[in-house]
Amino acid sequence: MVHRSGKQGRSGKQGRSGRKAGRQRQRQEGPGGTRCADRQRKARNFAVAKFATMYATHYRTNTCGELREADAGKEVTLAGWMHRSRDLGGMTFVDLRDRFGITQLAFNMSSEAELCGRARKLGREFAVQATGVVQVRESRNKELATGAIELVVTKMEVLNTSALPPFTMEDETDGGEELRMKYRYLDLRRAPLRKSLELRAKTVRAVREYLDGQGFWEIETPNLIKSTPEGARDFLVPSRMQPGSFYALPQSPQILKQLLMMGGMDRYYQIVKCYRDEDFRGDRQPEFSQIDCEMAFVAQDDVLDMFEGMTRHVFQRVLDYNLPPMQRLPYAEAIARYGSDKPDLRFGAEIHALNEAFAGTDFAVFKQVLERGGSSAQESGGSSAQESGGSSALQGPGLIAGIVAKGCAEYSRKQLDELTDFVKAPHRGAGGLVYVKWAADGSIKSSVDKFFSADQLREVATGMGAKPGDLLLLVAAKTGITRKALGDLRLELARRENWIKPGDWSVLWIVDFPLFEKDPDTGEAIFVHHPFCSPHPEDLAYFDSDPLRCRALTYDMVMNGNEIVSGSIRIHQPEVQNRVFDVLGFSQAQKQEQFGFLLDALKFGAPPHGGCAFGLDRWVMLMAGQDTIRDVIAFPKNNAGRDLMMDAPAIVDQKQLDELSIAVKLKR
Repeated sequence: MVHRSGKQGRSGKQGRSGRKAGRQRQRQEGPGGTRCADRQRKARNFAVAKFATMYATHYRTNTCGELREADAGKEVTLAGWMHRSRDLGGMTFVDLRDRFGITQLAFNMSSEAELCGRARKLGREFAVQATGVVQVRESRNKELATGAIELVVTKMEVLNTSALPPFTMEDETDGGEELRMKYRYLDLRRAPLRKSLELRAKTVRAVREYLDGQGFWEIETPNLIKSTPEGARDFLVPSRMQPGSFYALPQSPQILKQLLMMGGMDRYYQIVKCYRDEDFRGDRQPEFSQIDCEMAFVAQDDVLDMFEGMTRHVFQRVLDYNLPPMQRLPYAEAIARYGSDKPDLRFGAEIHALNEAFAGTDFAVFKQVLERGGSSAQESGGSSAQESGGSSALQGPGLIAGIVAKGCAEYSRKQLDELTDFVKAPHRGAGGLVYVKWAADGSIKSSVDKFFSADQLREVATGMGAKPGDLLLLVAAKTGITRKALGDLRLELARRENWIKPGDWSVLWIVDFPLFEKDPDTGEAIFVHHPFCSPHPEDLAYFDSDPLRCRALTYDMVMNGNEIVSGSIRIHQPEVQNRVFDVLGFSQAQKQEQFGFLLDALKFGAPPHGGCAFGLDRWVMLMAGQDTIRDVIAFPKNNAGRDLMMDAPAIVDQKQLDELSIAVKLKR
């Protein structure tokens, strides 16, 4: 059988089955069959096309955030949630909300009584579709982007009703955090969380824009890998196919991205989920997102230049803010000047070493510290990892140091006692706090007046850059304790005195971290970052004799006192990697069992390579002005690591455990 088109038609069983299928489709589509469906599609397409935007769909021609005064007179259809309503007798007004904003709907009782009556019955969070004509409002709402117009509704359909929400969808809601996390899908409708997720999306878009433009490839790495020691506990995944064996969820794709460089990929990145089974705080989650990056045939400056450029690009694109060039501050200097390896430079109050200024004193507290033996390297912030005030330096020589609290000479005794208690907290460990008030009239008053003259203290104050009206705060203890106490104290004073201006940014690199540090429990050398960081070439001579003196080619980007980026130049020579493992106490068997595949890969011409990882959640949190990364993650866990919405983690069926050959033994 040949059709008029000249194409061979169906015959026999094949043709009969095709006709049968056609009749079935016609019955399913109802009277009119395909023609009816075509008419519906054409009508829908016409409605969308009238005032079509990129967001036009079957249910709307426009969003609730885009109509302006220029749209007056247009007939449009909106869809969203009933945010709030106001009944003014002859008129009823409804605020319709979607992701894009709010538009006021107007219902007139005199002209549309039935429609107005239905509008008055709308409940909070009803899903509503409304069609009408845009008109200019008599009284404009300057708080809304759409505040110059309203939609005079001629047709309305309730798409879905809603149970009474457990909290309001206002910016300042009446729902506590735990309640909002349980109903996170409702919390996502609120503007603050919606804006944070919008900023996150813009950040990721800008990151991809920059890295794609620099020749990076976005490459995925597996989520089921081998458990290796990386500093935190792994999340383990049992293998049903290999009973008694476990995968680990990656704490980072660290080894995998190094293998990509050894595989010739040259420039890699991915927006990747990472997992660490550790205690939680405001800026930690068991699963978190990294912008993971690696480059081949690079030195440290190449990496810093590349990702400084990316950071400045993101700030410009997302915040319309031009970051200045970033300072590169050695770790030892950061510790000596700010008491922290993530200093906030939006304000001053640097730490001043005062051992020389108080040399020869008979004041017992200072004298004991000086007799403990502070060195010139400690006065200047020397380069040794142990002189830098890291965790193992808490038992180091003594240090007298202080900071200047600008304009705080009038602090009361109560305020000074509060600061003293602050530095004496157990996790800081200072024995007390010495204060020197340099009053505006030039007089000096201190807690050590019996031991030092006013002229002596004024000379110390002048050397620290103080002026009349300022307050000096001094700590004398072991070097690490002094720096920790004063580093925390400068942050506390900045909070109390509002030294940080809204909108200010401090973004810098910290470089030359220690390669090793001493385990406080065992006294053995452990890695500071991870065991694949390249040693500083100048320090290779200390590898065997004094490994704690070795620096690493590692670097962190610090943003407003938060570590946002961590990275390093990697070891690419197998003999150097073996030497690092030797210092860490790995046996030959342990090397092969845990890292054999990496050591093998290094034998095949591994290129010099390095990279870094941005903490995406924390970066977005800072740019959004939030206090916790939970406010920039769509579905976060709480501080106990629980998903309150899905009620996870949860007990699983015994059958599932049996399939995995797992028996649960709870600790008592």
